[in-house]
Amino acid sequence: MYILGIESSCDETAASVAVDGRDIRSNVVSSQIEEHKLYGGVVPEIASRRHCENVLGVVRQALRDAEVTLEQIDAIAVTYAPGLIGALLVGVSFAKGLAMATGKPLVPVHHISGHIAANYIAHPSLEPPYLCLVASGGHSHIIEVRSHTEFRVIGRTRDDAAGECFDKCARVLGFPYPGGVHIDRAAREGNPEGYALPRPTVAGSAYDMSFSGLKTAVINLAHNARQKGESLRSADLAASVQHRIAGMLTEKTMAAARDLGYRAIAAAGGVCANTGVRQALTEACDKAGYTLYMPPLSLCGDNGAMIACQGYFNYLAGMRGGPELNAIATLSIEDIGERLK
Repeated sequence: MYILGIESSCDETAASVAVDGRDIRSNVVSSQIEEHKLYGGVVPEIASRRHCENVLGVVRQALRDAEVTLEQIDAIAVTYAPGLIGALLVGVSFAKGLAMATGKPLVPVHHISGHIAANYIAHPSLEPPYLCLVASGGHSHIIEVRSHTEFRVIGRTRDDAAGECFDKCARVLGFPYPGGVHIDRAAREGNPEGYALPRPTVAGSAYDMSFSGLKTAVINLAHNARQKGESLRSADLAASVQHRIAGMLTEKTMAAARDLGYRAIAAAGGVCANTGVRQALTEACDKAGYTLYMPPLSLCGDNGAMIACQGYFNYLAGMRGGPELNAIATLSIEDIGERLK
């Protein structure tokens, strides 16, 4: 079965053609990072306009790269939630129009479930149930993956996501957007114990996370240094931030796996491309004797392949969208099932 996947939830316009959910025939991504760098972050209005300009060309290129025609596509999958509402609307509107014009089934995909599905592409042997850490610019979740289309959120951030914390700390250090990759590079030259940073916890919740206090501590540290005329040791601070975020994500994930009896753990999302996070998870799982699944770096960020993959499983589960399908800026992954059947 050929699935065309379309992704436009933030600042990447992406499309992919996949066969039976795991065989990726094409994966085209048009990134807007260079433009948003000028503003220090994603500007929603600009992102929406660029999606309008790019989506047709990206879909055409995905079909060409896969060497298939639109007539050969069996279903069209699209990210409909969560994300920037204007950006989502571009992808959803385009996919709806394409489905209506061709008579192909329209399959809505939740963005976080797409990130999880990236692991099915990289690891064909992976099957639910398992536990998955999803960490990206806007999301930090620990999710119990009960089936390909059933999910239960075990833990989540109460404020900033891990990716947001990386980006805001990077701004303090003078790094350009997106900051996570620059912190990663600088951290290789620094001492992860160079700065004593807090480890925020959430009272009454074993698996929830909070990154706002860590971000504030770094901002205050920089302000105090500036007032005293002292210079920051950028590499040490970058290494300390990365060490703390990686440790928090890993600690909560391992606690949930241990308490719930999961020995298979997956990781997904842009933050899981961070070398410190990958190393911390790998070492913890090796020590505990757990099996760890992570997608390659090319599938950690937003892409159409993960949407095409999850779209295949949603299609098999009977999830469909019609002319009434709308974009939703905020929607829990736990709330997707019944409304799409």
